Amino acid sequence: MANDVIVVIGSGGIGLAIARRQGFGKTVLLADFSETVLQAAVDGMTAAGYTVEAQGVDVASRESVRALAGKAASLGSVTQVINTAGLSPNMASPAKVLEVDLYGSAVVFEEFEHVIARGGAGLVISSMAGHMMPPLPADQEHALAFAPADELLNLPILKGDAVPNSLVAYMIAKRANHLRAQAAAMSWGARGARVNSISPGIIVTPLAQHELNSEIGDGYRAMIAASPSKRMAPPEEIAVAASYLLGPDAGFITGSDLLIDGGVIAAMRAGKLPVPD
Repeated sequence: MANDVIVVIGSGGIGLAIARRQGFGKTVLLADFSETVLQAAVDGMTAAGYTVEAQGVDVASRESVRALAGKAASLGSVTQVINTAGLSPNMASPAKVLEVDLYGSAVVFEEFEHVIARGGAGLVISSMAGHMMPPLPADQEHALAFAPADELLNLPILKGDAVPNSLVAYMIAKRANHLRAQAAAMSWGARGARVNSISPGIIVTPLAQHELNSEIGDGYRAMIAASPSKRMAPPEEIAVAASYLLGPDAGFITGSDLLIDGGVIAAMRAGKLPVPD
């Protein structure tokens, strides 16, 4: 029997929760940019009885992602690929946010398309921020969806004054994640595989804690207060939804985005929250 391999890129809160939920009886290949985060995830899952492999990865490097895809294929049949890697607006410059959150996600789609098994599924963790901006002009959305990954960062929409700060870069990147998932659904579909995105709201992770303790923390607290749910969510709630999208019950779902935000975007649409500029 072929060994099923699940690849999880980004071994922090959401990535680790998905790995633990999806990894029963499988080989889990964990990958992360941070050696410290990666080792902690490997140690914890190994101690819990999972079969775990590890490899460092920089999603902003095609060579690094290609090496990860090769490692995954060498371990068995690559049935699931989950990309949770990303930088928040308060963590990096606009250029770096675009490099990791937009280009990196596109490269993961492109490289793992070559190794995903028939019947397999991919998932990128995007963000509710991708729903905070109105649709872009059709030609710009088409370019973000279908331009080869190595051409993305040279698109006029991503140059100079078009991206004035890291928040705008983040929103565009997350919108692009939805568009790239739609585009990848076509090419992955030719291999008999599916791909989708999830757009979480404020999840209780170290990244969210970093934002809450930053100068934009009051904005996060306002979103929680205005939302119908009036709370943050644990990573395990995202893992439940990911399990559905990655599994056989979601066999008719591909190229879709699932918004899981406790109603923050609904509150914005209702005028309870300002829409970011």
